[in-house]
Amino acid sequence: MRSSIYLSYAAFVLVGIGAAVGGVLLPAQIADYEVDKALIGLGFFTNSAGFLLAGLTNGALIERLGLRLALVAGSAVFVLAAVVTAARPSFWVLIAAQLFCGYGVGVLESVLNVHLAALPNAATLLNRLHAFFGVGALAGPAIAAVTLTHAPWTAIWWGLAVATALMGVAFYATFPARVVQEKEEKTAGLLPTALRNRTVLLASVFLTVYLGVEIGVGNWAYSYLREVNLESHLIAGYAVSGYWAGLTAGRFVISPIAGRLRLTPAQTSLWCCVGVAACTVLIWLGVVPVAGFVLLGFFLGPLFPTTMAILPELLPARLVPTAIGVLNGGSVIGGSLLPWTAGALGQGVGMQALMPFALVLALVQLGVWYYLSAPSLAPRTK
Repeated sequence: MRSSIYLSYAAFVLVGIGAAVGGVLLPAQIADYEVDKALIGLGFFTNSAGFLLAGLTNGALIERLGLRLALVAGSAVFVLAAVVTAARPSFWVLIAAQLFCGYGVGVLESVLNVHLAALPNAATLLNRLHAFFGVGALAGPAIAAVTLTHAPWTAIWWGLAVATALMGVAFYATFPARVVQEKEEKTAGLLPTALRNRTVLLASVFLTVYLGVEIGVGNWAYSYLREVNLESHLIAGYAVSGYWAGLTAGRFVISPIAGRLRLTPAQTSLWCCVGVAACTVLIWLGVVPVAGFVLLGFFLGPLFPTTMAILPELLPARLVPTAIGVLNGGSVIGGSLLPWTAGALGQGVGMQALMPFALVLALVQLGVWYYLSAPSLAPRTK
């Protein structure tokens, strides 16, 4: 079981690299296909659609194939899409291939979340899992930039295809066939049941708002610091890097500290939600805005993985894989719609609207988490 945990971490580093190299490759792809930014951006929509589809089918996939084969299937779909992309197909085939890339990555993320959520000390394991995504995301742009100095953009995709194929073999050799959980009587209609469940709906709203804060602030913090706080190009860039580094550090650090303080995962996230709201106020008031963004990322870090971790406490065990898939896939909506809203406000009102908008989302996030996790907020007893 320990080897499967380590392999999960390695897989999320690879997923993080794959997510981060895309932005570096865009200029080369635009030049190669002679298209504009709007057309190349269609790939984001098809990728998101595949990711959402993976989340909605995750429970059924695990139910039919088991944990190990679901991971192999997700790897195989991504490898196929990566090979097609690396072969430099026609433009519209490139856009269509991103649907399968998104599906493959979505399956891998959802299934690995399900696996670790079923293990003891799930909150710490899931926080580390998502922290390793951050490690990959920090390394990805540098890897892509170095590669592009010696090879065409397609070389990156050949590398991702080979690495994912090897990962699929490792999944088959390492992972258990089934999720580690108590046996339950089978029930029909897992997806409709999950979509009607109050806990799943509240958790979906929470993660939609969470990703709206995370990606919205991450994408627009640089513009906010430059236009509102009049920071230099260098300082604003360092602040945004610090924000993402804080997000990664929070996932490594907060859960172990909370364990020593005997805080439950639900209590830990409640205090993190308070910290997020407080940081948005500090940044809005102009109190150490650069450090404020680092702290904001730090408190945001544990929220996504901890939400996954507490689901086994709140749901029947057999519904958990489907619920995690729904949450993982559905969260992409908040990661696209709310950052777009933040940008539209910045365009129409000015970038000074970013932090009030983030504060509203942070307060909604706090309220939703309180109602979602109320059964888990009771203090631990010795």
